[in-house]
Amino acid sequence: MMPGFSLPLARSALAACLAAAACGCASLPSLDGRVESSALTATDDTVIGAAVAPLVYAHPGKTGVHAMPLGTDAFAARVLLAMRAQRSIDAQYYIWHADHTGTLLFDALVQAARRGVRVRILLDDQNTKGLDGLISAIAAEPNLEFRLYNPFAQRSARFTGYFGDFERLNRRMHNKAFIADNQVAMVGGRNIGDEYFDAGGEVPFKDLDVVALGVAVRDISREFDLYWNNQSSIPIAALARQNTTPEQFAAQRAALIAYHETAKASAYAQSLRDSEFARQIRNRSVPYYWGKATIVEDHPDKVATSAGKTETHLAPQLRKVVDQTKRELFLVSPYFVPGKKGVELLAGVRQRGVRVVVITNSLASTDGVPVHSKYQLYRKSLIEAGVEHYEIKPTTGAQPTRRFREPAGSSIGGLHAKTFAFDRRIGFIGSYNLDPRSSKLNTEMGVLFDCPLLAKRLPVETERKLSRDAYHVQLDGNRLIWVTREGDKEVRYYSEPHTDLMKRIEAGVISWLPIEWLL
Repeated sequence: MMPGFSLPLARSALAACLAAAACGCASLPSLDGRVESSALTATDDTVIGAAVAPLVYAHPGKTGVHAMPLGTDAFAARVLLAMRAQRSIDAQYYIWHADHTGTLLFDALVQAARRGVRVRILLDDQNTKGLDGLISAIAAEPNLEFRLYNPFAQRSARFTGYFGDFERLNRRMHNKAFIADNQVAMVGGRNIGDEYFDAGGEVPFKDLDVVALGVAVRDISREFDLYWNNQSSIPIAALARQNTTPEQFAAQRAALIAYHETAKASAYAQSLRDSEFARQIRNRSVPYYWGKATIVEDHPDKVATSAGKTETHLAPQLRKVVDQTKRELFLVSPYFVPGKKGVELLAGVRQRGVRVVVITNSLASTDGVPVHSKYQLYRKSLIEAGVEHYEIKPTTGAQPTRRFREPAGSSIGGLHAKTFAFDRRIGFIGSYNLDPRSSKLNTEMGVLFDCPLLAKRLPVETERKLSRDAYHVQLDGNRLIWVTREGDKEVRYYSEPHTDLMKRIEAGVISWLPIEWLL
């Protein structure tokens, strides 16, 4: 018998497991009464429609894309679109924090609904713990409907759901989209929270969204409708009915009203009014890159445990573009776990004479040590194959918050953008990471655009900053080294830069665990 083990303890543990399993077997509510709906199409006469019409008509069959690397601009765009929408707003996200920016955007959508705008919000349920009351209060607004994707049946003790339903709950909707009047849409890497929008005391992520107008907007709306009407999208009213008391509901409603009264006076709200994008909107001078664009996404049924048809997945769609690349493959992914097949793929691309550049987080900048622990197993093989490898430095002064993988919480100023460039002619911006979770477990989406001007701009602007903002990981004989510029000097590190011994040991130990398929 193991030390410290006793029969009473075993009985207690067994009872706890049985109780948890019983809770974990709670069933999801019926979809009876849930009404399907679709994007509104008669919106050309709206304020937004009239504003974009001259640009769209001047570029028939094309999509206009405006890149938004600055967090304040990205948030200002969402708020301004919410304020100007007249018919509909559709929002789809993996994370929506109830922090300053999250509450500001909730308030903007509530105000839109009160103006008569139809608002649909679809949020993955992974990070909504403790928010049922707030979400229910928001969903009580006329013209506003709130659904949770792939939800936990057990609302209070969520972890118990994994005991009986792990395969389903381990699959999440990672998509990110915001659509106003079916005329303008935003897609990219950002969730909704202060660390994504340079707000509050959090160190911001380095991220990227695009504003799109033209042909691709209707395709983004089609993607939203596909998820909104999927069997995995459950109205919050059906889930939270038994978990929110009338008193709690009244308190949440009162808090929303009070927040609206103070939000406009906040310093961050003022910074939005002063942002470059707000100025461009006022002057109607937002610069767009025009070209052919395709929305690529996973089918929502990917979250089903029986999902096995990869022809409906996003990854094979991107693989086709990789196979057609002839000169340069430029990959930016905050979470990068290529696996053996990924190493073989990139090595094969190099053997065709194609330049391959990979940019990801360093151990010092990542918020997912387990992800980095598996990535480091393939790093040397990729460099030996001729892949140029860069790891982003942490933002100065950032304090790492160790997390399993991109859940709710504060950031450490690391990379969060997911963008690829193929031959500096075709580009991709979206939610997809180069790792097993994005490929096989989560649903993802993004825009694939054939626009050389923008596809070239992304790697050019990134490379311009690499010597200062990243470590160039190279081989010195058989040993990895990290080369960067600090001030006017070239500096070389011979172990993971700006990390302590314990963090390196932690990453090494985790690398032994058989968890790569989860990352």
